[in-house]
Amino acid sequence: MTNALNAWHAEHAYFRQLLDLLHKQVDVFHTGKRPNYQLMLDIISYLQDYSDQVHHPREDVAYARLAKRCPAIELTLVRFGQEHRVIAHAGKSLLNLLNEILGGAIVPRADLEAAAATYIVYYRNHIAKEEEDFVSRAAQALTAEDWEAVRSAVPAGGDPLFGDHPEERYRELRRQIVREAQSET
Repeated sequence: MTNALNAWHAEHAYFRQLLDLLHKQVDVFHTGKRPNYQLMLDIISYLQDYSDQVHHPREDVAYARLAKRCPAIELTLVRFGQEHRVIAHAGKSLLNLLNEILGGAIVPRADLEAAAATYIVYYRNHIAKEEEDFVSRAAQALTAEDWEAVRSAVPAGGDPLFGDHPEERYRELRRQIVREAQSET
């Protein structure tokens, strides 16, 4: 149980870090320069690949298990599941815009800014509410059997960005994250 919760906290911290990096790229618009669209695409691709395909499905199993044990918060847990779908949809919309831009299409800056802002704000709020409303209750109420169901909800595999062996397609993003961390110290 503790390992699963620690992993969630760590993943949420990684996701916030990526959202901050994405936000910095959107802010580049206001300097009159061109953001790093490939970096933005890599961030959204990772969040779609890992968060939407691994992290959120595990959380969804935990929500269902917790709803059975704590019926008073079932509506909150249902909303968290809905938010996963909204985040995935917003991410797909942003990913499509970035792919269009990288493919040479002219996309109004306002469209990209709105899509990025929607994604960033919604996702940040979702993480904050999960940390506030879900994690401590899950720690108290879920059993070892529940945690095993959560763990086995998605086949085991390493994190393609933050794991010990990042996938080739995310190596540049990982380098950028390290550069960002070094510049903040």
